[in-house]
Amino acid sequence: MTVYGYARVSTIGQDLEAQIQDLKKNGAEIIYKEKFTGTKTDRPQFNELLSVLKEGDTLMVTKLDRFARSASQGSELVKDLIAKGVRVHILNIGLLDNTPASKLIKNIFFAFAEFERDMIVERTQEGKAIAKQNPSYREGRKPTYTKAQLDHAMKLKETHSFSQVEEITGISMSTLKREARKRKAKEI
Repeated sequence: MTVYGYARVSTIGQDLEAQIQDLKKNGAEIIYKEKFTGTKTDRPQFNELLSVLKEGDTLMVTKLDRFARSASQGSELVKDLIAKGVRVHILNIGLLDNTPASKLIKNIFFAFAEFERDMIVERTQEGKAIAKQNPSYREGRKPTYTKAQLDHAMKLKETHSFSQVEEITGISMSTLKREARKRKAKEI
């Protein structure tokens, strides 16, 4: 009867430490952790954790969104774990088991998590739609090098190797090769 914790953040820059401390404080004996987006269902550490859980164990997470992003995914996962005899403890909700009250709470909270995620997506799409009305809008990050810098580098490439051009211009070899491919494709 082991209490397993699972901590997850969505990006490399985010910190797991607060979640880990909460899990330890609430009795997690073994903690699996990863920096992996919640929108992906194939999370290596989470999958490994699911494979070791057995009857009588408890799976603990700090918040609902660490566990699952959609109501259907979360509800199905909790239902499968409970059927396997594993209790699910979401610290900001409570212990989920096979009681009617627990089932109701689980479904309500997973529906709200999915609603929140959908609202974030909707706001992001609205923001992009507004931004695209600006004629100078360009999706993605700002180019690192100007057209003039890349033109100069490609001119140098006519008489120098990629590594020499990289040394002269400071433009990485991968960027130089990508630009060369892009220009070659335009010629065709």
